[in-house]
Amino acid sequence: MTAPLAEVAASNASLRAFLHGLPGVDRVGAEARAAMLGTRSIKTTAKKHAIDLAIRMLDLTTLEGADTPGKVRAMCAKAVRPDPSDPDAPSVAAVCVYPDLVPVAVAALQGTGVKVASVATAFPSGRSSLNVKVAETEYAVAAGASEVDMVIDRGAFLAGDYLKVYEEIAAVKAACAGRAHLKVILETGELATYDNVRRASWLAMLAGADFIKTSTGKVSPAATPAVTLIMLEAVRGYLKATGRRVGVKPAGGIRTTKDAIKYLVLVNETAGPDWLDPEWFRLGASSLLNDLLMQRQKLATGRYAGPDYFTLD
Repeated sequence: MTAPLAEVAASNASLRAFLHGLPGVDRVGAEARAAMLGTRSIKTTAKKHAIDLAIRMLDLTTLEGADTPGKVRAMCAKAVRPDPSDPDAPSVAAVCVYPDLVPVAVAALQGTGVKVASVATAFPSGRSSLNVKVAETEYAVAAGASEVDMVIDRGAFLAGDYLKVYEEIAAVKAACAGRAHLKVILETGELATYDNVRRASWLAMLAGADFIKTSTGKVSPAATPAVTLIMLEAVRGYLKATGRRVGVKPAGGIRTTKDAIKYLVLVNETAGPDWLDPEWFRLGASSLLNDLLMQRQKLATGRYAGPDYFTLD
């Protein structure tokens, strides 16, 4: 962290001064640019590369009260071999489960290269004590999670208690103990303004986030191109200011190959090609995988598979 930024978290007042001193977001301009980039057309060989890249960037997720070990093992099998009939189809980046199911996923994915992510910190509400949030994070990491997805306290953020949010992120980062990357979920659908999205992005990065993520998938609206554009601008600016690269993960509402490719164009044109890598950009969209596989097969064979060809997530 550069010298000026090193003093930002000294107090809530200094955090507020910094975050409210960031340039305001031009709402019309951000939405227009995101829409314009979404019109880019990608064909043939480039489209095949984009589809494979999108698959490699996917985090397959199951976060339901009815999740079972069998469901998690089935999801892990699909994560490793998305299309059993095509060994050249790439594996996804990670699977994401609740902390108690991390050991099941770790066992199923051992030696495959697919990572195990776990939500933590009273997901999706974030309404719990810091002690509970840290303990849940430590539990997930001890169970073998290599990535932790935490949610910020949106109530504290919206009330202007930026130091509380900062300190919670920093404490969860410390609980990862260098063994897991930390994705910080902003829940942008509850932040009300694009200015708040920019402020929350910078706050999370200042506190140590390895990734900033749009949404839990439980709140609407979830990911949007304009919100993702603002977050990509933030990580680009943070790299310039500090020399540290942070990843971005839009999650929720990304369902088609066309949607996925729009996000890849957005990344390339906003943050730059260095972010076009699963280490720095992820897509949280489990229902997207089947459409990517159908489009991939269409490019290879000239015809679509039937609706029951791929397993349902």
